[in-house]
Amino acid sequence: MILIKDGRVVDPASGIDEALDVVLEDGKIKALGKFPKSGNYRRVIDAQGKIVAPGLVDIHVHFRDPGLTYKEDIVTGAAAAAAGGFTSVICMANTKPVVDEAEILSELTGRMSRLPIRVYSAAAVTKGLQGKELTDMRALRAAGAAGFTDDGIPIMDTALLFAAMKLARELDVPISLHEEDPALIASPGVNQGAVSRQLGVGGAPALAEESLVARDCMLALRSGARVDIQHISSGASVDVVRAMKGLSAPVFAEVTPQHFSLTEQSVLERGSLAKVNPPLRCEADRYALIRGLKDGTIDFIATDHAPHSREEKAKGLAQAPSGMIGLETALALGVTNLVRKGHLTMLQLLEKMTVNPARFYNLPCGTLKAGAPADLVIFDEREKWTVEEDKFHSKSCNSPFIGMELYGRVRCTICGGRVVYEV
Repeated sequence: MILIKDGRVVDPASGIDEALDVVLEDGKIKALGKFPKSGNYRRVIDAQGKIVAPGLVDIHVHFRDPGLTYKEDIVTGAAAAAAGGFTSVICMANTKPVVDEAEILSELTGRMSRLPIRVYSAAAVTKGLQGKELTDMRALRAAGAAGFTDDGIPIMDTALLFAAMKLARELDVPISLHEEDPALIASPGVNQGAVSRQLGVGGAPALAEESLVARDCMLALRSGARVDIQHISSGASVDVVRAMKGLSAPVFAEVTPQHFSLTEQSVLERGSLAKVNPPLRCEADRYALIRGLKDGTIDFIATDHAPHSREEKAKGLAQAPSGMIGLETALALGVTNLVRKGHLTMLQLLEKMTVNPARFYNLPCGTLKAGAPADLVIFDEREKWTVEEDKFHSKSCNSPFIGMELYGRVRCTICGGRVVYEV
């Protein structure tokens, strides 16, 4: 047994936010309460002055495995997740080869099952991410697909997507959507506006996202599928999701820490490190995202952890790929930019990073109730630290937050009752 002593236990699933001890046994939560240190404990962890919460859940990561493992692999990705306090993550399907066949998925999930944290994989909606023909979604679900997504590429064939949504509803799994209409994008990764004009690039307008969000919310309403609007970036998109939730559409939305923390100005300061799809937008959009988090329109905080090599990101703004790593800074960005600034309580922040994503994917985690898996994170919300390039556990270091001071440092991550990360 392990005793976690004298921590502030914050469990959004049960509404708990109080000083308690937690006992772990046989990979599960045994009890919450007040217990003496004397006992048959294999280890006692002193959590005084720290928060004890369910292990974080990220439903949107790229571990680049198979095929692009020079950027990241499932081992280094899992290490980065553990260092960030995450005990469950869902990998996207845009690997090489694409996860679009049961055999590919089975081989991948077999390797994932041996990792120190819980790593799941989504499968592709369309074969080869080509947007022309649906994958065998039934076979992929039977092989262990957590959900379906063509993330990185929008599905432009409306009838095909509607058919996929109806099948996803039948299979009782989510379908997650990358919302950017390429016909409206002059150049990706930079918001179309003042900064794109200053840089002399065409940019990607918010309309490219908003138009597909509106379409797909209506498809969700009519199909009944649980739809995740991925990495939402536009204030108008938030308004659309809010309105569609008012019509009882089964629409959910995720936001990344970079989108609620940064604006398009970061591209001028950090160059290609701040190039992402969809792009960082203006301050009005950033505040609209925060309002969406506050009123529940946005359900999840997800990192879109997207590693790239140093050489790729050094190519310059026009040629460099979009994306940034995010697992190791996500919690601290939430503490620094949402909790410390009074936008969310700690309970609300952790709700977006634990129980909400776990329930959306029907994962057996996200809570500290007795009998639940012993997946926890212990962190110090007051500890200030500097993001350092050479301290990442990820294989890549493409982060615009390098050099920034943040609050909230992970001290210990436990998955299945085993300590998988500790400072």
